[in-house]
Amino acid sequence: MKKITSVTDITSSPSFIEATSPLYGNSAEGQLLRYVRLYEKHTENYPSEGYFFSSPGRIEVIGNHTDHNHGKVVAAAISLDTLAFVSVTANKTVTIASEGYSAFTVDLNNLDAAPEERATSIGLVRGVANWFTEKGYKIGGFTATVTSNVFKGAGVSSSASFEVLVGEIFNILYNNGAVTNIEQAQAAQYAENEYFGKPCGLMDQSAIALGGVSLIDFKEVEKPSVVNVSWAFDNLEIIITNTGGNHADLTDDYAAIRYEMEEVAKYFEADNLREVDAQKFYQSVAELQNKVSGRAILRAAHFYDENQRVEKAVAAITYKNLDGFTNMINESGNSSYKLLQNCYAPADTAQRIPLAIMLSKKQDGVKAVRVHGGGFEGTVIAYVEKSDAERYAKFMKSVFGDGNVFKLSIRPTGACYVEL
Repeated sequence: MKKITSVTDITSSPSFIEATSPLYGNSAEGQLLRYVRLYEKHTENYPSEGYFFSSPGRIEVIGNHTDHNHGKVVAAAISLDTLAFVSVTANKTVTIASEGYSAFTVDLNNLDAAPEERATSIGLVRGVANWFTEKGYKIGGFTATVTSNVFKGAGVSSSASFEVLVGEIFNILYNNGAVTNIEQAQAAQYAENEYFGKPCGLMDQSAIALGGVSLIDFKEVEKPSVVNVSWAFDNLEIIITNTGGNHADLTDDYAAIRYEMEEVAKYFEADNLREVDAQKFYQSVAELQNKVSGRAILRAAHFYDENQRVEKAVAAITYKNLDGFTNMINESGNSSYKLLQNCYAPADTAQRIPLAIMLSKKQDGVKAVRVHGGGFEGTVIAYVEKSDAERYAKFMKSVFGDGNVFKLSIRPTGACYVEL
């Protein structure tokens, strides 16, 4: 590992563009000032020697709310990232100063979950550290200064980006890179489930840890099957629109999706829907409707149909079948809207996601659009022909604000140490 000791090590590095192009694509050159500013900010309070680490955000291509019931998803890392400059310390404390937030310190001598740390970054760091020790890996102290352009509350997984970043720092500094990508994803999920208090699946963390486009099958959740998928549609722009709203009060709505799917599974004496045959489920609806809510049945139907759409979408990407791919994306969006019912919360009359979907479908060049990620509030993702992308983005900005519409590119690498 090459240690950074001065600004000159960054600005004079002949490999800066080469090292960062896999992370940012054509915008790598514009990242130099960001790296310099982060280093300078770090050295105001912490040692001047250290290393850069980067952890991307992610998009969910298809497979909406299936991972927590051992389903299939296609997800991809994106060119936005959480970037950290990190200095090793001799003590067993982690101190992190994130741009726009107060610095915090975690004592690694105590890795017990604490109720007062739920829904905090402190809890996430402690949770990741505990997973590492439970699995026999090493942890140690560091100070980190962090900046992020993985925008919060917009469905590109800013929290998972941070969690996997922490895991990669422990992995590289104290384990010589021995922790696998999927293990890092599991560490991050564990921290979010057990320490942060959010019952998420493993998709977000896996996409961020793996990089590129991945078909992830969570049938065996402790050892998910991962297949790299070569993105075939360079003629499409991927555009995310943050429609507004706040996810803070929606944890119960997210949790209800998983709970209701598992409620259906329990009727069949199973832990999750993947263990229940789809035909058996449909044949049992008459009796099932007397045991669970109609919404639970609809959400289970979404799960089964979505798993099939994932397979069809992968086949379409593999054979460069644009119409087949966009048809699956649109069908997925319709299912999320009507069956999964995560496009707006029950009491929400603003309904910004449905509004964004309706408007998008009326714009030239939009080949597919759907709710993105957890839903209820947040984002829609659109696949737009390049010739119409600027026009579409301009229109969406006029409705939802200049700072809420983003063009994204696929990032081939996951969370990593950036060797300049």
